[in-house]
Amino acid sequence: MTDFATASRRVSRLSGVSGTALALSLLLPASAFAQAAAIPQAVTPGTPAQTDPSPAQTAIAPEQAADPAATTAPQAADAAPAPAADAEIIVTGFRRSLDAALNVKRQSVAAVDAIVAEDIAKFPDQNLAESLQRIPGISIQRDAGEGRAITVRGLGAQFTRVRVNGMETVATSTDGASANRDRAFDFNVFASELFNSIVVHKTAEASLDEGSLGAVVDLNTGNPLGGKAGFTAVASVQASYNDLSKNTRPRLAGLLSYKSPDGTFGASVSAAYSKTENLELGNNTTRWAQARFDSVNGTPCFYNSNAGATPVNNAGGFYRPSAACDKAALAFHPRIPRYGEIFHGRERLGITGSVQWSPSDATKVSIDGLYSRFKETREEKWGEVLLRSNERSIDLSNVQYDNNNNLIAATLNDAYVRTEHYLRKSKTEFYQLGGSWDQDVTDRLRFTLMGGFSKSTASIPVETTFVFDNRSASGYSYDYTDSRSPLLTFGTSVTDPANFQLAEIRDRPSETVNKFRTAQLRTEYDVAEGYKLKLGALYRKFTFDTQAYTRDAVVCPAAGRDVVLGTVTCSAASLFGPTAVYGYPAGNLGETFTVGDAGQPSGNTNTFLIPNIDAAAAFTGLYNRPKVVDAGNIRSVSEEVTGGYGEVDVKGSVLGLDYAANAGVRYVHTAQSSTGLNNGLAVTIARSYDDFLPAINVALFPTSKVILRGAISKVLTRPTLGNLTPGGSVDGFNYRVTFGNPQLDPFRATAFDLAAEWYFAPQSIFSVAAFKKKVESFPVSQSVSGSFESTGLPRSVIPPSSPAALPQNADLLYTITSPVNGSGASLKGVEIALQSTFRFLPGFLKNFGAIANATFIGSTATYTVQGPTVNPCVAGATAAAACTFGPNVSVSRTGTLFGLSKRQYNGTLYYEDTKFSARSSISYRGPYVDQNSATGNVFEGYNSTINVDASVRYKLTPGLEVSLEGTNLTDEYRDRYTDLDANRNYENNHFGRTFLAGARFKM
Repeated sequence: MTDFATASRRVSRLSGVSGTALALSLLLPASAFAQAAAIPQAVTPGTPAQTDPSPAQTAIAPEQAADPAATTAPQAADAAPAPAADAEIIVTGFRRSLDAALNVKRQSVAAVDAIVAEDIAKFPDQNLAESLQRIPGISIQRDAGEGRAITVRGLGAQFTRVRVNGMETVATSTDGASANRDRAFDFNVFASELFNSIVVHKTAEASLDEGSLGAVVDLNTGNPLGGKAGFTAVASVQASYNDLSKNTRPRLAGLLSYKSPDGTFGASVSAAYSKTENLELGNNTTRWAQARFDSVNGTPCFYNSNAGATPVNNAGGFYRPSAACDKAALAFHPRIPRYGEIFHGRERLGITGSVQWSPSDATKVSIDGLYSRFKETREEKWGEVLLRSNERSIDLSNVQYDNNNNLIAATLNDAYVRTEHYLRKSKTEFYQLGGSWDQDVTDRLRFTLMGGFSKSTASIPVETTFVFDNRSASGYSYDYTDSRSPLLTFGTSVTDPANFQLAEIRDRPSETVNKFRTAQLRTEYDVAEGYKLKLGALYRKFTFDTQAYTRDAVVCPAAGRDVVLGTVTCSAASLFGPTAVYGYPAGNLGETFTVGDAGQPSGNTNTFLIPNIDAAAAFTGLYNRPKVVDAGNIRSVSEEVTGGYGEVDVKGSVLGLDYAANAGVRYVHTAQSSTGLNNGLAVTIARSYDDFLPAINVALFPTSKVILRGAISKVLTRPTLGNLTPGGSVDGFNYRVTFGNPQLDPFRATAFDLAAEWYFAPQSIFSVAAFKKKVESFPVSQSVSGSFESTGLPRSVIPPSSPAALPQNADLLYTITSPVNGSGASLKGVEIALQSTFRFLPGFLKNFGAIANATFIGSTATYTVQGPTVNPCVAGATAAAACTFGPNVSVSRTGTLFGLSKRQYNGTLYYEDTKFSARSSISYRGPYVDQNSATGNVFEGYNSTINVDASVRYKLTPGLEVSLEGTNLTDEYRDRYTDLDANRNYENNHFGRTFLAGARFKM
């Protein structure tokens, strides 16, 4: 033991974790090892490819019992004492999944939560993310009504690592308003029917893959040797109906599995297919902004000279400060107030296959494959007014302000009316192939050798936008007195083609490819009873490559011939009125669109003429135009990680107190190479860094029903991929330039965890967990205001269809942002969870049960943000410009970590007997900041949400079940805000309720 103590002290010095903490768990009397702690072993372990040797890595897929209604969960030889003999445990259906999930949690030394399929190919929710939100400390972000990404204990999706069958992976997605080109995992790529369990590791272990400040999530597919002997076939058919889009679409799944009678060979294949065509309706402002207007309530704001008395309308001139003009300029107004419709057409296909061979108890070989294809058509239709960058021409009247410096109502003349039609066709393909060899060399030595590869491709061949403009409309009014349901009325006809011109065309094809290659060797050696040594080596290579192009054009960027077809003569930008030419006559290039139930008040304008994409594309030859490089989105990252780990697992008893612990250190070397375009040239910057990541987990067992847990570890998350590019990108709509920083350090943190769990009855638990993360390095955005020329980028990188490309906007100030290594942040919180059956109640009431949890989190992080401008007229400019609109003010602001909700609650009430089952779930997520904002707004994020789901199932026969499920039963709106203090409306959309009716057959 002396040599071992010396080794542990060396690990402590390398890691910075308390040597005392390590010693307490490891320097124990040898005689204690003979007394094994009450840690139940896995009832039915998953395959080695899906699990690390540690039980905490094991996913449970419980076997079918001959008589499920009278069967209790089996116990291993060294399991915790069984419940009292008179405690009846029914482990069918949903109860079976809860029982198995609790077994996973109870048998782990580290903090682990799990979700297990009710039966083979029967996951408890339609979406993996929506299942995960039932776990304490986990909240989700939805898109188009479906769960997309998760936040664990206040840390967003980029801080969570996801493994599929034991292999880390990134599922790139084109879903949502924008493609996922980062480390975040999109859970909506995969059909839930393909998986039999999810295991969430909330505390680190030396033997657990690094890369997470939040959690490591294991998604596990087939396990044919864990099922019954012979053939098993399952099929399910469902019809999905959405009450907002009012259509019905299919959801199908099937599985075929075989296990040889002698249990040495197993194989399975499963497939799932679904199609949905749902709508998203609501309003949007694309943020709020400050700007100077042409006139306010009859007071001109621009004159022919500094001292001149002649107003200059619509363009040019000299700004003259006044009470009315200054107040309007410094107040925030909606940039693009609009109502619209977003169509989400989605098609999912998933296929899994697994082959397992176990010629003896000492050997198991597994090969697992997964293929997923996710296709989406996203179509947006909007009727709007473009105040953004066009305020100079607009005359304001009937203005109203609120107490948060918002210009909440006004009538506009010489307004920029626009209708917009957007279409994106995309496809995400993911495949993974992995294999493992699990071998017992002796009765004390064993190893697992595993490896594999995965690839995720997100392609967007079509991302098209056409716009109709009427740039001198009169009588437009907006009223945000009810900020989430504004009244928007158009004084000029928005259905007459004579009022519109086709002014802009856009197409932005792109493709993102992620690749993983993984190899790992994990070994275990039983040194003595209750004393296990684990050693492992690892290799991973991850490559990220994204390419994007544009076919954008403003039809009339300046006076003269148009730049698309050369068939019309464009007028000067200063010309206003019906004679101005800035595009092609709308003529027969349009179609009529009427906004449905978007939450709008009566009197709102709801019918618009929008471009017809097929007609406009054919007329302009859009898809035959040459593709132009989108410099900010031609980039790649390569990461090669090598390293290893050493860990000691112990269990025993001291002074009558049972305990179990693991402690060790993980070493990883990261070699990183980042490539991007800078000034048109490809620039590659390489770097490398090393990390020692110690971890200790301790579990104490005061009684057979109580577990006390503690953990300390060092953890890391590597930088966001988009921040690593050495190039720069230009947002010509928001006048923002963003540079990457390939020298960014990882997010590094020290994590502390304490928990108490009371298993007070069968299938029941009450637990409290406290956690704290001290983030030592935390990249933050650093922003300054400056001219475009100060960035050093050529003007050719400005998107040609953006306002920034227009000559009259060449001198406007930009927000120039780049990430830098910040000073760190802190996070702490508490999780409280209760799960219980109601077996103590009489009659049918004993078939009820409940699950509830609450999470409370506090966080502090400091950011540099661009706040509101305070001066509408900054002196000292050239005589020609007279004065400029003051820049946004850079300030230091303390807030929470992005994606963190301070409060979240989940509750499920369920009923289950031998034939009928029902459950209803409610999930609350508090408001949270999502990211830095722009145009003077300080942060942006989402307000609180409440989602209600329910399902009922009935077994007609032992092999045939019918079901009815409903999600988002309250039709919750997604309320996004900009500016943390003012809570201005960014968007407020809803997606409708979804109902699924179907049947499931098993034999």
